[in-house]
Amino acid sequence: MPATFNSLESLRGPSATDLVFEELYRRVVEFELPPGTKLSEQEVARQMGISRQPVRDAFFRMSQLGLIQIQPQRATTVALISVADVLKANFVRTALETEIVERAAENLTDADIAELADIVARQRKAVADADRLGFHALDEAFHQQICESAGHPYVWAIIRENKAHMDRVRLLSLEFNAANALADHERILEALRARDPMRASSEMRTHLAWILRLIEQIRAQNPTMFTERDR
Repeated sequence: MPATFNSLESLRGPSATDLVFEELYRRVVEFELPPGTKLSEQEVARQMGISRQPVRDAFFRMSQLGLIQIQPQRATTVALISVADVLKANFVRTALETEIVERAAENLTDADIAELADIVARQRKAVADADRLGFHALDEAFHQQICESAGHPYVWAIIRENKAHMDRVRLLSLEFNAANALADHERILEALRARDPMRASSEMRTHLAWILRLIEQIRAQNPTMFTERDR
């Protein structure tokens, strides 16, 4: 069944591009638009009730992240998952988040701890309910909150720009690894509650290394979604 998009007819101005981008990003990461899906700039614009320019700009942003492939005079498609890009993204994310969690351990308040604990509690329920998408959203919230607690919220924007390919693999991993991810978050939270920067950094490194241990298993289970090529 062809993908359908809600109308943004009432929207005007540059924010239209952001909304189209966010909708495309979500659908690609959540596999509503799986690798290989053909996308039409004209059709997306028609369904959303906007001009083609915001869609064109959103397509370009998606292509810069390696999530879609724009081939002039040929079909625009959702990109296959690049193993090389996943490994690069993991390197960048690990470098940033192991540092930022140390800062968080030094700077967070009791209110910050309470917010993180609430996120972890909701993740625990998501695991019990087998709510993979809900868990994934809360995972994003947990890591973003750590950046904000550290006093460097802009770092999350940098991380997000570098983890696009990781997001799809992470979501696939939650089919069988959500409980381990939750346990990691609980240990990170314990280290932050103890105001222990080194322990927090070590737990974060262990947490982010899961993708390196699981990527071959995930690729074997979903061979048509992956490519060996770098983008």
